[in-house]
Amino acid sequence: MKVTKNQIDDLNMTVNIALDKNDWAEPRKKKLNEFRRNAEIRGFRRGMAPMSLIEKIHGGQALGEVVNTLVTDALNKFIEDNKLNVLGEPLPSEKQSDNNWDDPDTFAFDFDLGIAPEVNVTVSADDKIPYYNVTVTKEALKDYRHGLLKQFGQLESAEASKEDDFVIADFQSGEQKVEGAYVALRSMPEEVKKEFVGLKKDDVRTVDIVRCFPNEADRAAMFHVKKEELDTLPAEWTMKVNDIKTFVDAPLTQATFDQIFGEGNCKDEASFDEKVKERLQSEYAQESDYRFMIDAKEYLIDKAAIQLPDAFMKRWIKTANEDKFTMEQIEAEYDLFAKDFRWNMIRTRIMKDQDMKVSKDDVMKQAMSMASYQFAMYGMQNVPEEHLTKYAEQLLGDRQQAERIIEKVEDDLVLNWIRSTATVEKKKISLEKMRELTK
Repeated sequence: MKVTKNQIDDLNMTVNIALDKNDWAEPRKKKLNEFRRNAEIRGFRRGMAPMSLIEKIHGGQALGEVVNTLVTDALNKFIEDNKLNVLGEPLPSEKQSDNNWDDPDTFAFDFDLGIAPEVNVTVSADDKIPYYNVTVTKEALKDYRHGLLKQFGQLESAEASKEDDFVIADFQSGEQKVEGAYVALRSMPEEVKKEFVGLKKDDVRTVDIVRCFPNEADRAAMFHVKKEELDTLPAEWTMKVNDIKTFVDAPLTQATFDQIFGEGNCKDEASFDEKVKERLQSEYAQESDYRFMIDAKEYLIDKAAIQLPDAFMKRWIKTANEDKFTMEQIEAEYDLFAKDFRWNMIRTRIMKDQDMKVSKDDVMKQAMSMASYQFAMYGMQNVPEEHLTKYAEQLLGDRQQAERIIEKVEDDLVLNWIRSTATVEKKKISLEKMRELTK
């Protein structure tokens, strides 16, 4: 066996592995004997079929398996012996040597290797990274306060309908009736909505349901039919108003304070407003931290200037994803992939240099934070810790979710270290400007 390398440049290498009959003949013979011992062929006792028949049936398979094992082992040994830090996995070269499997004597296989570059990255006070503090305005506080009270509000009956209200009505067309349908005025076309504003209990209107409710899914749900059955409905119906429902903000009571911020955490409107301000500032701080993460990553990616074997990487992405993506799709997304890949290399290097370790407590804390956020997305605040813990454990039980959580913990460790080591230039910014930056 002969292994030959061709160093194309610092990031690309080809390896040729040549085998002759002395390399594969004996292992192939052993493989055929394995097939013979396990062969169940009609007319012969188990393990007693003639070798010529085994050769005819399994000869090609035995040769393929043996050669594959020899080549794989040789390639792995070459990488290990030469202490190569390869990117992804070695790929069969697009230009392969001609091998005659029908009349074998010698074989030659060529592989392309992408070599990981050296990552040299330092962080000191000489490195300046911006940190944007979002200004909390009175208008923002007012809107956020109103949003919280609206979130925990409820529907109540109203005298007359307004643009964002619900009309509860009965519909009739001939013998067909639909009772207690909810009509959401906010979902109606603007030119139609004004005709429904000002409706009162017991008002009667003739409506064209296709014109008033153009969304087929909404119309099907309202009239209790399948979408494909909508054409069977008459267009014109008589609508009688049963009730008007309007969304009313939660009242400023102790029950509302407890529901939003937890029992006993605020006692009056003044302390409620203070808690509102704290929560808004916390959300702004999260936006600031997110922007700092983007700026710090981009700064260090630019500073490290890591070169990648781009052509090899694109081929490897296509192969690793089992050709789920075309090369055109990979080309279109490659810059984003390469940026993430470079950041992962930088993060790994910093963690190694600074001897950073991810603990189980760190991972569980992050999983619980993610669980809390997901509950909050559904309006569930102050979820008991045992529920958060149970859901966090479910997240960690999913391999992909666990990898994302661990990666987030590693990111936080590295970014906190960068923030404490580099010069952080604090800048005030409006929320609108921050959103423009992040966009």
